[in-house]
Amino acid sequence: MYGNGDRDTPAWEQPGRFTHATAGNEAESKPRGRDGIAPTGWPRGVRPPGVAGWEDTAVAWLFDLCPPGYRSHDVLRKYPLILARMARQHVAAALAAARHGYGTARVELAERVPVQAVEAALRMYEYEGSRAAATERAVRLVEEALAGERWEPRL
Repeated sequence: MYGNGDRDTPAWEQPGRFTHATAGNEAESKPRGRDGIAPTGWPRGVRPPGVAGWEDTAVAWLFDLCPPGYRSHDVLRKYPLILARMARQHVAAALAAARHGYGTARVELAERVPVQAVEAALRMYEYEGSRAAATERAVRLVEEALAGERWEPRL
């Protein structure tokens, strides 16, 4: 049902991987790469890192992920890395809530709502958890780009 054969573990619990292009030297701490390359998982609507105006689109996207009140804090506009950190934490909390909800829904709802409603709730948790996991990965990429990371295109 979830692509891994385990009915109680949703597919979105298996995190995807993204690796930076490196020069092959493990001692090198910063990946090499080029401006204008958007890695797999980069959010739609955010220009690739290094392209004119990319940080403005990244900041707008990050604010959209956060509670509305975050927009009133100048420190988040002045330091986009802090905004990225706050957005990452907010999205991680949503992912944790989806995981918890998925894991407890059968027991907590079994005698309160019809079985088809429980199954619908599980599908909703799976969908929202999958979406939150993908968003969490995208936020990490934007955060890395704001910190100066760049990527090489995959062949």
